[in-house]
Amino acid sequence: MLAPRLTLCVDDFGLHAGIHQAAEVLAGLGRIGAVSCMVAAPCWPAAAEAAAEFATSHVGVGLHLDLTEHTVDPRCRAPLAEWMARSALGRIDSLRLRGEIEAQLDRFEHSVGREPTHVDGHQHVHQLPGVREVLLSVLAGRYLSLPWVRSTRVPAAAGAKARVIQALGERGLRELCETTGLAQNGHLLGVYGFHGGADRYLALLTGWLRCARDGDLLMCHPSMASDGVALAAARRCEFDVLAGPAFAALVRLSGVQLAPFVAQPKERS
Repeated sequence: MLAPRLTLCVDDFGLHAGIHQAAEVLAGLGRIGAVSCMVAAPCWPAAAEAAAEFATSHVGVGLHLDLTEHTVDPRCRAPLAEWMARSALGRIDSLRLRGEIEAQLDRFEHSVGREPTHVDGHQHVHQLPGVREVLLSVLAGRYLSLPWVRSTRVPAAAGAKARVIQALGERGLRELCETTGLAQNGHLLGVYGFHGGADRYLALLTGWLRCARDGDLLMCHPSMASDGVALAAARRCEFDVLAGPAFAALVRLSGVQLAPFVAQPKERS
């Protein structure tokens, strides 16, 4: 029986120097299979070179669509709560949103030298009603080889925070992806409250790996920096655990294979 393949993805790549430094170390250890890039973030120019190198290796490089912190068009930037309200009320400016998505994809392709292997959203904004329709329309119109799109579907044992994230739009996004022909990961693992220290994070990883199935995605937010970035203590903790021997032993004991996500080919309708 083949070991289930699990993709470990570093989110927020480009937000802070410590994040892309952490990703480079973890890639060298063979522990990550993807990075998701914030192409309008302050440190993206410095991180872009590493992203381009990843794109020629075993690490998938995708767009971490950001509408809440760092956008190309400042008029398209708003807090997550405002995007949720606009979504619920049907008041999203689709033309401006389309322009922002196109601009972020343009910047990604210019820096990385290729199309994204996948697309997801900072704070999971990509799955909101009104956003997901525009995003998938852009992807379907732009690419012959479609990227895979992050699903926030959670396993049965998931906690409350993960279930809230799923409820924000997982089902609607899944139905659109099925119609459009875009592949998705299985379950999303790695959701927690960013507190508790190294011991708790390792315990959470133990649970996530225990329930992992083939094609699942484990998101992470590591950084080698201990300050200057949001959630700095948790990010440093994640890096220390993921780069350490305890995680390597856990992977062996869990019987999972850390690997890039391989999308099953689908026919375009």
